[in-house]
Amino acid sequence: MTYGTGRDTPSSAALLEARGIGVRFGGVRALDEVSLVVRAGEICGLIGPNGAGKTTLFDVLSGIRRPERGRVLLDGVDITRRSPVWRARHGVRRTFQRQQLFGQLTVEDNLVVAQEWRRGAGRAVTAARRARAAEVLRACDLGPLAGTCAGVLPVGRARLAELARALADPPRLLLLDEPASGMSAEERERLAAVIRRLAAEEGCAVLLVEHHVSFVMDLCARVVVLDLGRVLAEGPAEAVRADPAVRAAYLGAGGMRSPS
Repeated sequence: MTYGTGRDTPSSAALLEARGIGVRFGGVRALDEVSLVVRAGEICGLIGPNGAGKTTLFDVLSGIRRPERGRVLLDGVDITRRSPVWRARHGVRRTFQRQQLFGQLTVEDNLVVAQEWRRGAGRAVTAARRARAAEVLRACDLGPLAGTCAGVLPVGRARLAELARALADPPRLLLLDEPASGMSAEERERLAAVIRRLAAEEGCAVLLVEHHVSFVMDLCARVVVLDLGRVLAEGPAEAVRADPAVRAAYLGAGGMRSPS
């Protein structure tokens, strides 16, 4: 079911568009005619039960997996066959369910490494990269941990550090796969503030997969629900949350729960 857009979106033009995406694993249809749009400056939630196809869709959008059917467009240009590296160089960033930090590097160096795909060397370039790293770490409230080895960070801070690394080279589209997993309530508030600022001030489009229902509903103007590889519902967060079909498919007949 599709509802009206509700709250105004920052731009009517689609930055990211998936059209009729289909993926099959053997005899299992993981994604079936999945379509969605994310606009510049928009925070869109993607929710659904385990096995709904959320991470598979992220794999398609980030270029890790090529779909059997359908297309992925960035700024209206078909990028379905473009590599993850090409997409990253054109502003597509992603985090993963399992943390992917360079554990033996400091938090600051993780952010510096994320900028090294750009050409350039020398002291001035290195200084500029470290200045950008420091700026992002301050924005994520991680400044005091800049010199800490990333491998020893507690889970919540490691999640924030992974987000910071994704922001080190400014993104246009950010795909966040369960970024609040393992976070305390205070850390989730900090994460939400960073995401809101990123969308509002920098115009970044954000597509968020998350099992913390209240976090998604509070943060996202629009929510897409996947179930068994299909789009079950799409629209304003309040309308989606009240949908009986979403309640039944996502959280059972007992209704919506907010994981702690």
